[in-house]
Order: sequence, then structure tokens, then C-alpha cells
Amino acid sequence: MNTMAQPTTPRIAVVILNYNTADCLQRFLPLVIQTNYNNMEIIVADNASSDHSVALMQREFPDIRLLVFSENSGYTGGYNKALQQIEADYYVLLNSDVETPPDWLTPMVSMAVDNPCIGAIQPIILDYNKRDHYEYAGAAGGFIDSYGYVFCRGRLFDNIEKRRDDYEKNGPIFWASGACLMVRSDVFHLIGGLDDRFFAHMEEIDLCWRIHRAGYSVQLCSTSHVFHVGGATLPTGHPRKVFLNFHNNLVLLYKNTGGLYRIKTLLIRLILDHIAAYRFLFQGKWSFFRSVGKAHFAFLTSLSDLKKRYPPVSVVLPESVYRGSIISEYYLRKKRYFSSLSPSGWRKRPKQ
Repeated sequence: MNTMAQPTTPRIAVVILNYNTADCLQRFLPLVIQTNYNNMEIIVADNASSDHSVALMQREFPDIRLLVFSENSGYTGGYNKALQQIEADYYVLLNSDVETPPDWLTPMVSMAVDNPCIGAIQPIILDYNKRDHYEYAGAAGGFIDSYGYVFCRGRLFDNIEKRRDDYEKNGPIFWASGACLMVRSDVFHLIGGLDDRFFAHMEEIDLCWRIHRAGYSVQLCSTSHVFHVGGATLPTGHPRKVFLNFHNNLVLLYKNTGGLYRIKTLLIRLILDHIAAYRFLFQGKWSFFRSVGKAHFAFLTSLSDLKKRYPPVSVVLPESVYRGSIISEYYLRKKRYFSSLSPSGWRKRPKQ
């Protein structure tokens, strides 16, 4: 691990990947421009939008660097192509539907400068429309349980909490939300960037897991906050989103584990996913039920390719992994809040 200190005023590239969200650019880009940080460049990378995004940028934001791609290669491919063309000490991957206060960036930069062992940082992410509540995609930091189910401090499944002082403290998290993710550029390239197999969803969790495996930490910066609208590109509850979440979560587990741990975890996860699928069915959500089935079929039929692409690795489980089951906590023990999770689930465990 290279812990060489970054410059005291590092160069920051705020990169917004856009796909058919011209309205969001028009509303939120002026606020990003007003950020109180001197050594910053803003770049908008357009992922082959079919709306008037490019024309809007050329007309209303001619001084902002614009990268235009000929095809939509998803969140992963779009950012990988963009960041290959950008030089900076840190990248900030920022969704187009995020409202940024003027002082949002400086606290994250200060945290990064003070600790070169940090690979990625996330601010507090609040709901744009319900501003005293956390937002689904990130809240006060992301975590994962033993079977790959992801959750946040401030959001368990669909239960989103109101802001709490005890949630907003600097400290380690397992994953930082792709809605607003600051990452050291050298670490990003060292670990190979985003995995384009994910296309979209779970890609930032995979990135952060590999950051942990490389010996760096992922941290919450509690003195920075942004407001996220959410669902600008792919609405919540879309069958495609369900497919991507279930499929990519299995790939996430496969590529970041190995040996008996991989086999045991995936078997249990597939069983739990089947239970979730039938729950969708009983709720009358036929399209979701089919999406889970398609996700499992796509994963199982790609195992030979996954085996070639992702050899077994040593399992790295930092303290930010919940050792218990969020499914059990939420549905059986009726724990609806992050603060009510069983303390024993956070017990320390050495790397495997």
C-alpha cells in the first residue's frame, strides 16, 4: 500500500456522468459550480444521451469540460472512460441529481489529506425531498452483512430514518455511495477502476471492497452533506433495477471471496434470494419475481466465465462487515433501525 501524502490542496476532479438528465444538470450543476474549493475542475461526461443534455451543456455551460461518448456503457463503463482522460489527485463521482451546498467538498478533502490511508470517502447523503431524513442510496454510510446484503446507517431495506446525531460521526464504513463518492485517483487505477461487468448497481460496493483488499479504508465524512433526489436514470421499483441488484450482488460475492467461504455464502444467498422472490410473488409483484429468476439464471449460466475472470481471493472482512444476517434482524427480530441491530453482529474478526 502506498501511503504517500497528498498535496495540502489536492487537485479535485468532480465528474458527473450524465444520461438523459438534462433537467438535473440545469438545476444542480450551477450549485456544483459554486463550491467553495479553489483547486477543482468540473467535468460532465455524457453517456450517449438522447435528450438535449449535450446541447444544454454547450449552450449554458460552455466553460465546463464536456466529454461526449457515442454509446451508453453504463455507470461503470462511462466513468472508466471518463477517468482515463482526467488527471487529478482525487476524483469525486457525483450523480447529476445531487444538490451540493457550497461547503460540501472541503471537509472531505481535509479528511483525505490528514489520512493518506483512506481510499474513499462519502458525505452524509440526505433526501432532497424530505430533507430531515437520510436518502436511500448511502444515508450515513454503507455496510454489508455476512451474506452480501447491503444496508446503510440510517436505512435498512426500505425503512429510511430521520437524521440522528449519533449516526453522524467520522469513521469507517464498508462502502461509499456512488451518488457522491470521493476516491484517491492512484488507488482507483491501482485496483483497476470500476468493474464493467456490473454496468450499474453494486459497482461502488465492489470498488470499495477492493479498496479494503488493497489495504486502504473507506470513511464517512460527517461534516459534509449533500441532498440526493434518486432514481433520475432508472426509477426505484423498476424490474431492471431489481435484476441488476440481485445479479450484481451475486457477482460481488463471487469475485471478492474464495474457497469454502465463497461456496457457503453463495449457497445461503441463493436460498435467501428464492425466499425474497416468492415474497414478491405473494405481493403480486410478478415482474420482480421474474427479475430475480432472470438474475439467478444469468449468474449461474455465467459461472464458467466468472471462474476464468475472477480467481479465488483471500477474504478480507473489515470491522465494517456485519457478521450476522440483516434478513434475520429485519424480518424475524423486527429490527427496523440501524441502532437496534444486535451489537454482537459487529464483533471483531481477523482477516481470513
